[in-house]
Amino acid sequence: MNELMTGVSTAKPAGKTGLWREIVKNRGLYLFISPFYILFSVFGLFPILFSFYLAFNKWDGIGKIQFTGLNQFRYLLTDAQFWKAIRNTLEIWVYSTIPMLILALLIAFLLNASFLRFRTFYRIAFFLPNVTSIVAVAIVFGTLFGNKYGFLNYILTSLGAEPVQWLNSAVGIKWAIASMVIWRWTGYNAIIYLAGLQSIPTVLYEAARIDGANTWQTFTRITVPLVRPIILFTVITSTIGGMQIFTESQVLTGNSGGPGGAGMTIVLYLYQLAFVKYLFGYASTVAWGLFVIIAAFSYLNYILVQKPGAK
Repeated sequence: MNELMTGVSTAKPAGKTGLWREIVKNRGLYLFISPFYILFSVFGLFPILFSFYLAFNKWDGIGKIQFTGLNQFRYLLTDAQFWKAIRNTLEIWVYSTIPMLILALLIAFLLNASFLRFRTFYRIAFFLPNVTSIVAVAIVFGTLFGNKYGFLNYILTSLGAEPVQWLNSAVGIKWAIASMVIWRWTGYNAIIYLAGLQSIPTVLYEAARIDGANTWQTFTRITVPLVRPIILFTVITSTIGGMQIFTESQVLTGNSGGPGGAGMTIVLYLYQLAFVKYLFGYASTVAWGLFVIIAAFSYLNYILVQKPGAK
């Protein structure tokens, strides 16, 4: 006991030499966890650092890298195509995220209801779109919104209405992309909301029913306030995902973004710069501009959704 107490009292923080000695001593353990760090360094950390380096340089992917300083960032601020891509992305985000989260919360509330039968079946059914191939989804929705032989236009003409040129109009393209996002992510967010709802004590709902509250009052005055932190989480993740929409737009409208570039999102513009025009330096600049935009919107969402007066 005395030796133990003495050892504890006289122990000194390990310096660099002591840290390296511990690493060598436990090298077998570090060897087992090293694959993750190696893969992350090669496919995660290195691309991030290299893109930051390229943002200050001009490079076509083959030739010599030429240092440009802040010139590409200055051009980014005046690039009309970049700001148009931002506007398109924000419009698609508004069209998709707001109805998606509202619908997801309502679905979660219904899935949590005591009167609902076959709950497991409905949960699986709502979550299935999230694990479906996004390319396949984009192809299917392309046939739904087809200008001539699309399923939606078939329904409209069957009802005696005029067909709509969905993929030839700016608004139609944005709604087509937004509908894919809604279809794919509503069930995912509903499952997250459902997990939050199940953590709410049932005694609160029982007390509300005793006090005569109806379903809408219970939903707005108990459910929504108590799942506010989860709503904040889904809003931020949906914002990050919404700012990175690519496959839906690329498959549906091609690399050009469709007529008038209405489907040109920020990531599709980045892809066009890097892999169509081979402007890897400026594409990296756009990528870091996108990072700043996502960070700003995430913070703004946090301010707007958090509890009033919370710090």
